[in-house]
Amino acid sequence: MSLIGKLRSRFSRKDPSGVRFRREAAERIAGHRIRYVTERRDGVDEVIGKEGSLSIRDGEFIVFASSEVVFRCPVDEMQPSELLSKDGVILTGPDLEHGGGVRTVIVYYVYYL
Repeated sequence: MSLIGKLRSRFSRKDPSGVRFRREAAERIAGHRIRYVTERRDGVDEVIGKEGSLSIRDGEFIVFASSEVVFRCPVDEMQPSELLSKDGVILTGPDLEHGGGVRTVIVYYVYYL
């Protein structure tokens, strides 16, 4: 693949592994209020935080719940995917807040009626 082809795919809006897609997705979900956050451990979803918010600060995506940062990841390395119900998002990436290991958390939004 040529250099231009690599750059085009890296900054493509539709490519989920591209930086542009990740940045736009982070901007779209930042600002949502959190109902609760879960993490799957040994096949069981465990609640790791309640009541908080999603934000971006200094190029990092931050999940703040239960009065603490439960997940912090560089936006360019995060893999976001919205739930089919649109009431939450799955976030995967290196968690800088907890040693840098790759984690997957599921964030459920507060409903607005």
